Amino acid sequence: MCGILAVFGCVDSSQTKRSRIIELSRRLRHRGPDWSGLHCYEDCYLAHQRLAIVDPASGDQPLYNEDKTVIVTVNGEIYNHKALRESLKNHQFRTGSDCEVIAHLYEEHGEGFVNMLDGMFSFVLLDTRDKSYIAARDAIGITPLYIGWGLDGSVWFASEMKALSDDCERFMSFLPGHIYSSKTGEIKRWYNPPWYLEKIPSTPYDPLVLRRAFEKAVIKRLMTDVPFGVLLSGGLDSSLVAAVAARYLVDSEAACQWGSQLHTFCVGLKGSPDLKAAREVADYLHTRHHEFHFTVQEGIDALEEVIYHIETYDVTTIRASTPMFLMSRKIKSLGVKMVLSGEGSDEIFGGYLYFHKAPNKEEFHQETCRKIKALHLYDCLRANKSTSAWGLEARVPFLDKDFIDVAMSIDPDWKMIRPDLKRIEKWVLRHAFDDDQNPYLPKHILYRQKEQFSDGVGYSWIDGLKDHANQQVTDAMLMKASYIYPENTPTTKEAYYYRTIFEKFYPKNAARSTVPGGPSVACSTAKALEWDASWSKNPDPSGRAALGVHEAAYEDSKA
Repeated sequence: MCGILAVFGCVDSSQTKRSRIIELSRRLRHRGPDWSGLHCYEDCYLAHQRLAIVDPASGDQPLYNEDKTVIVTVNGEIYNHKALRESLKNHQFRTGSDCEVIAHLYEEHGEGFVNMLDGMFSFVLLDTRDKSYIAARDAIGITPLYIGWGLDGSVWFASEMKALSDDCERFMSFLPGHIYSSKTGEIKRWYNPPWYLEKIPSTPYDPLVLRRAFEKAVIKRLMTDVPFGVLLSGGLDSSLVAAVAARYLVDSEAACQWGSQLHTFCVGLKGSPDLKAAREVADYLHTRHHEFHFTVQEGIDALEEVIYHIETYDVTTIRASTPMFLMSRKIKSLGVKMVLSGEGSDEIFGGYLYFHKAPNKEEFHQETCRKIKALHLYDCLRANKSTSAWGLEARVPFLDKDFIDVAMSIDPDWKMIRPDLKRIEKWVLRHAFDDDQNPYLPKHILYRQKEQFSDGVGYSWIDGLKDHANQQVTDAMLMKASYIYPENTPTTKEAYYYRTIFEKFYPKNAARSTVPGGPSVACSTAKALEWDASWSKNPDPSGRAALGVHEAAYEDSKA
């Protein structure tokens, strides 16, 4: 991951403004500690903080076309860059960077090239020939991007809110799968898959097609010139990522540089469910496993720093981001710069435990569509910013565009949780990798019940957060919450506590509006609360809140 900052139309184009852009860009240096770049053209500025993953020696940014009339600053990875280069043989490339293709694709195709990119990306491109510019974000929002507007008429783009919040009167999260063009001043959707309209698909389930699509998604993400590994919680999703990576690593280019033994990483409180399961999977796959422990107090001590980096007050996100933040620091200390992670599977396959209560396949499918569309506000935000805080890049194979197309075209009747047919959550995915002849994972791991990351690191983690918040927030404070925080009013002491920390760093109305709100149980959308009347009495995002579903569910008396 890198950090980008771009500003267009500044009234002040003096050295003072250049210095201010440099100062603001430094707020993103944690994302890209390897090099800093800045290109200025009249009243336009494109800044970049680089984390070097592909072509570390020559791929510094901003990047250019042949005559430097097109300038681009990019955060992300373009996995099909070699194939795209083949289609651009009449162009001269300056570097081996995967992102350089963007400048040349723009020359060839204008603004309509974005759908040709296979990867995770946010970029801003300036065409000095007519002084126009575009900005775009990947299909799902794996990489973060914000857009803002200054009182002087300037337009800003940044990887994180902290780089533009002080200088913009209004700003917001840039929508995934969209492109902004200065020629029209509009933000339009470039990503238009069939599932986006929430129409019910009817393609029969084919386990081998699903398996091959996921294997391709993992293999393409082994593109790296630096040491890497896999985040392994021991749950289904991360275990499948590790199993596929371990199986195909030996034949990859990465193995030539870094060896064929996969490194895996896990974090948790001592004795937590994840640590035990991850160790078992690592032993089965013969990985070089690294196990990190943290205490509840260490997590609590990190909360302010975590909220500063992840830029949200959402309870679920903070609960899960904190152990991931602590683990990322340990991983970076080992010299690792890139990891594969298992985000996205639960949204695509209805893996959260509340999906047990989906009344029919239509509502099941529509909920998965809603969950995928909101990923950029939750799990993608967490995975990206928790790792980028320490200059670590997270890649997410489940959110591969081609894989999503395959998975979301399956008739959702196959995804429904059917105890009468012995189909638990994510059965279609588990069954696709249930190979007796050449097994990917042990059966009991393959069919392990879903644990949300903030639960799996140790149940006492969430309980400890609640106890700490109860000590910081009084009953009187919570009763007056609607007066202090009329927008997205916190309804628990834990939520109130996180909100106070967030407001300290990001006090503007625009900042608090970037965070979603509404009731939720076990990570559901507000709409899915209608599936079970009892959930309205237990609005907690933990997986244990799915009463009657999770094996370690909260007691009714605690709801």
